[in-house]
Order: sequence, then structure tokens, then C-alpha cells
Amino acid sequence: MKEKYQEINSKTIDSWCEDGWEWAIPVTHEEYQKALNNDYKIVLTPTKPVPKHWFGDLKGKKILGLASGGGQQMPIFQALGAICTVLDYSDKQLESERMVAKRENYQIEIIKADMSKPLPFEDESFDLIFHPVSNCYVLEVKPIFKECFRILKPGGALLAGLGNEINYIVNDAHEKMIVNKMPFNPLEDAELYELSMKQNDGIQFSHTLEEQIGGQLEAGFILKELYEDTNGYGYLHEMNIKTFIATYSEKPKR
Repeated sequence: MKEKYQEINSKTIDSWCEDGWEWAIPVTHEEYQKALNNDYKIVLTPTKPVPKHWFGDLKGKKILGLASGGGQQMPIFQALGAICTVLDYSDKQLESERMVAKRENYQIEIIKADMSKPLPFEDESFDLIFHPVSNCYVLEVKPIFKECFRILKPGGALLAGLGNEINYIVNDAHEKMIVNKMPFNPLEDAELYELSMKQNDGIQFSHTLEEQIGGQLEAGFILKELYEDTNGYGYLHEMNIKTFIATYSEKPKR
């Protein structure tokens, strides 16, 4: 019996962290100090900073960093006055959160959990959910949006980074050729599974806009704003092909 893909992805991301993965490098003390003076930038997608008006005044607000470990975003939110909880399935990413919190002497709730399962929070627990690109490591995304809707307070916001399926049409060996049929799903393709394991890519999945933006709308969210972004490197980036979308959605007020 094959190991569950969620466990594979957790171990894979741990290995990336040990190899210096860019999304595992925590903020420095100097960056934290700047954030205390409202000098900061945060990304949901690879390169474009999130507009600050998407956050609003965070003082006293309860924020969940969903699959947002690594000590990059939560320290900034804490410096801006938020009450932070982070959920991730990577031990190494959560270690970084603990390290920064200890270094800067603040409190944060740190939870190891699999976001493909029901989230371990009560209804209407958070004012804002920050969910950077991570859906690519989960087979089904619609249940995640339904859970986000459940645990947000009325009027609360979901800020999500979404990968377009275009990301998966090329691969490292054939960057300038379309080589993969969609959907990209190693669980349904033995050759793709073996290649993913060999390359230490984890088990990743393509998701359509219908699944991701449509999934938010289906859950009950109101889409307020969005922007697109490139991957920051590689052939699609060089061709200025937008392969990521950041969305700002709200749970309706009562």
C-alpha cells in the first residue's frame, strides 16, 4: 500500500526546508522590527506583494495562517497587532514559526494538521485567513474553502494564493514544450507518480479556476478583488505567462 500523499508531501517539504527552500526562510530580526513600524511586504503568490488595504487594521484581529508555516507571514501579522494561529503539516515549517516567536518574544498558536481534513477550529473563530499557494499539494480544494467559510466570522476575509493549471503543462526537461495533459494528477498516472517521487517534487495536483474561484463562490464567499502573478522563474515566467492568482474574498455579514 502506497504511503498517503499528504504524508509524502509533508516529508518532501521538510526536505526542501533543509535544502534552503525560499519559502522556508524566516523573516530576519530587522524585517520584524520594520514591520513594527508598518514597513513590510507579504506575498500570497511568488512575486507580487499583497495590497495593504486587503489587510486593513489588524490590531486585535484573529488571523489563521492556513498552510502558512515558515516564519514569513505570521511574524509580520503579529508585529501589526494581530492574534495569530498558524496551521501547517510540515514539522520544519512549524519549527521556523517557533524559532521566530521565541526570538522576538511573542505568543502564537502553532498547530500541525492536514488541511485536507476538517480544520480543528470552532465555527466563526477568525477575522482573516491567510492561505498562500499550497492547494497544489491537495487533491480536493473545494472542501478547504467550505471549511474556511465555516471558521470565519461574518464579514471575515479569505486571502488565497491559487496556482493555475498552466503551471503543469511544461516540465523541467522540456520547458518549451507542452508535455502534460490536464489534470495533472500523479495518483492517476503511475509514470507521473514515479517521476514526481524521483524528482522529490512531492505529489502535486493541478486545479482549475472553476475549482478554485468557483469553489470559493460555491462555499458562499463574495469575491472582492484579485490579481495575477508569474512564477518568478522558468520559461513561463520568461514569457510573462501568468500562472498564479491571488484572491480577496469575504464571508457575507449577517
